Amino acid sequence: MFAHANTLSDEMGVHRLNHAVLYVSDVAASTAFYGDALGFRVVSEFPGAAFLQAPDSTNDHDLGLFQIGSGAGPSDAGRGTVGLYHLAWEVDTLGELQRLARVLRERSALVGASDHGTTKSLYAKDPDGIEFEVVWIIPAHLLTADDLAARASVRPLDLPAEIERFGADEPGGVGISIPHAPPTTKAT
Repeated sequence: MFAHANTLSDEMGVHRLNHAVLYVSDVAASTAFYGDALGFRVVSEFPGAAFLQAPDSTNDHDLGLFQIGSGAGPSDAGRGTVGLYHLAWEVDTLGELQRLARVLRERSALVGASDHGTTKSLYAKDPDGIEFEVVWIIPAHLLTADDLAARASVRPLDLPAEIERFGADEPGGVGISIPHAPPTTKAT
């Protein structure tokens, strides 16, 4: 067992995940998928590797892809070995989540949709079968006791009902994953 000292001076100042790196069978196919489906753009590449940035990200890159070739077998993580289950990409609005549900369904990539109380999630798989989540987070000022209690369960996502409740354009994550509401622009 590890002994942990819970003093401020001993804590690491981690405040978010900056990027993830995946081994893929075909970097061009994976780059095209993440670009076409999620809007990621290539910021750097070299033979057998690409570095992608999410549309509204300020990170240097959010996703690194390293090609290991077509002979690579699928990941057995969670079925026969330990490993990563999925990555989660946060979207700003339920309208964007709805759009991505359509896009992922059209690509036969969508494998599930869940309501986790405080989060509304889609689950999909990339060309190599690597699972990822796309999530909208209820803003802090709209959370209810029922939403918080529902975190202990997983229910099917009723996206139209969530859009009716919160609106398609309500910024998600405010006060949770985003410290403040995004600025609004005034017409001049």
